[in-house]
Amino acid sequence: MARMPVLFVGHGSPTNAIEDNKWTRGFSALASLMPSPVAILAVSAHWYVRGTFTTGDEAPQTIHDFGGFPAPLYEVQYPAPGSLSLARRVAALLGERASVSLEWGLDHGTWSVLRHLRPAADVPVVQLSLDVRLGPEEHVALGRALAPLRDEGVLVMGSGNITHNLSDAFSRLHRGVRTTPGWATRFDRDVAVALGSHDVEFLAQAPETEAGRLSHPTLDHYLPLLYVAGAADARDHVRFPITGFDLGSLSMRAVLFG
Repeated sequence: MARMPVLFVGHGSPTNAIEDNKWTRGFSALASLMPSPVAILAVSAHWYVRGTFTTGDEAPQTIHDFGGFPAPLYEVQYPAPGSLSLARRVAALLGERASVSLEWGLDHGTWSVLRHLRPAADVPVVQLSLDVRLGPEEHVALGRALAPLRDEGVLVMGSGNITHNLSDAFSRLHRGVRTTPGWATRFDRDVAVALGSHDVEFLAQAPETEAGRLSHPTLDHYLPLLYVAGAADARDHVRFPITGFDLGSLSMRAVLFG
């Protein structure tokens, strides 16, 4: 079985699930850059809780975890099967801190991307939560523990954004300002350089920089990147199949290792 790549996707607005734009066309094109997985483990910014859990439902619900968006978005269903065996395998890899949960499904960080990447919803999908109590280095370590899944045909996919300051983005939208601020450009660039050189130490410390604090008032959208970087290694070629900023300051960079 071919060793699977690992993937991080900047998912952006939930409306990307139902739009045809350069971001969603990029999501679709990602499928041609990797072999078809036997299953997908998704690490989404939107399951940010106290604990490390995997979704154990064999038919996970499509969670519409947002408000104030167009009505058609709430009608979207992503009926991918789950996989209790994968959920248990992931929990075992992560040790005693992890357990299987039936209290979550597939949130929009996962299905807004997979609806384009795997539109047939024909591959089992399990989500992994982000424990709000852990530091960045601990999230990297959990990502490293997931690396064996790559030899089992499982795609480890992180979904967040390399820069994610919604207050700034919405302010720019309301003011009609589409320029990208220097802090967002710097952080996106510095993270890309670190990814290219597999510098996970820098990646773990980057949110503490001035640009990092502006890019991430909270860490939820950054942490999925650390799982992907942790599951990668120096053998992996690094590509950025999607780049650019939405709403001025929201980085939509995708990262493919391997």
